[in-house]
Amino acid sequence: MDPKYDTKIEDLRRRLLEQPGTLDRQIRRAAADGGDIPQEVAGFVEKVRRHAYTVTDDDVDGLRRAGYSEDQVFELTVAAAYGAARLRLEKGLDAMTESPVLAAGPQERTAR
Repeated sequence: MDPKYDTKIEDLRRRLLEQPGTLDRQIRRAAADGGDIPQEVAGFVEKVRRHAYTVTDDDVDGLRRAGYSEDQVFELTVAAAYGAARLRLEKGLDAMTESPVLAAGPQERTAR
């Protein structure tokens, strides 16, 4: 991957997971990294990480009833989505470096 993207991804990670927010940093990090999170948010985080399209207002309302503010739910959602995207990116990049066909540039692939 182009090094400029490494810098941008690291900056995004730092902003999402290290900067002050309304949700505790440890919860944001755990949601992004797949670590231990409070039980009341575990199902929601898993849903965002695996099947974000299935998240409903009821899921958000459940977190609100558990005492989380809208801002905290937003931060939790973004952290979980970031973690899922980062994992998929890393797996995709790993697959490309392991495959000689995928590691080749576009011109080299079409020349084969």
